[in-house]
Amino acid sequence: MIIVNASEQLPQGSTVAAIGTFDGVHLGHVTLAEFVKNQARDHDKRSLLITFDSHPQTVLRPRNPVPLLQSFQVREQLLGSLGIDMLAPLHFTRELSLLNASQFMQLMRDRYGVGILVMGYNNRFGHDQPTSFADYRRMGEALGITVEKAPEYLGKYAPVSSTIIRRLIASGKVDDAMHCMDRPFSLYGRVVHGYAIGRELGFPTANVGELDPALIVPHSGAYAVLVNVAGQRLRGMANIGTRPTIDDGKAQSIEVNLFDFDGNIYGEEIELQFIKFLRLEQKMSDAEALKEQLTRDRERSQAVLNEYLQSIER
Repeated sequence: MIIVNASEQLPQGSTVAAIGTFDGVHLGHVTLAEFVKNQARDHDKRSLLITFDSHPQTVLRPRNPVPLLQSFQVREQLLGSLGIDMLAPLHFTRELSLLNASQFMQLMRDRYGVGILVMGYNNRFGHDQPTSFADYRRMGEALGITVEKAPEYLGKYAPVSSTIIRRLIASGKVDDAMHCMDRPFSLYGRVVHGYAIGRELGFPTANVGELDPALIVPHSGAYAVLVNVAGQRLRGMANIGTRPTIDDGKAQSIEVNLFDFDGNIYGEEIELQFIKFLRLEQKMSDAEALKEQLTRDRERSQAVLNEYLQSIER
């Protein structure tokens, strides 16, 4: 896949393109990308996805930004895996937001060589936000652009959207979010030093820090997770919350207990893949009660992870 730089100008009429933030790169986006590729093949053009480098809401309402599902770098990698010929990152600015739909389509034609524009079933763009697909098609005709509507994703877990996935993750329903994206939701960070209290309980944990503050974090609680760290894929369970039994709810943390692993990974980059929510965080009566609960969590996590890994190997 070729990355189109901001200074490049593609030949007129050479591309079939779709535009969007594509946050989460979910199954709806996959359906859209497949339609773009098919249209490009049928019309002897190159397929192109134009993606904003940040969510428009971040620019338009900076005090109320949308929590993102992934960083731009991860999104770029996932979009690249869809088999698209070219990806064009577009820097979203307030000036860009003031363009009406016709002006925006002219920009896509002149800068990105768009001859066929594919719109998702619920896609809208432009400051004037035309209400119907027919409006976009008429504007396209005036500019020499053919506007096509992509089919709606109608799979088992429809409807699907980035907004729906954010709501699922925020409520802890990471398994439902996984079905919408066709892969687990991931958090990326770095292993940092903690208080080593988990080791005293027989459940040593890696503390995950240096998280991107722009990204969404699942609801507080315990989760079965797969972990990529130091070149290894490990099984584990994670806790998101304030450790009420230990810290009395004073500091939020993300900790992961890795099964069958006792190496030193401090300072390493780490990815947590959330497979299933186990339970809400709760304050135990004492350390022994917490240890008993963690034992139950580990047993359930192992069963969940075994089932998940078997399902993806079929």
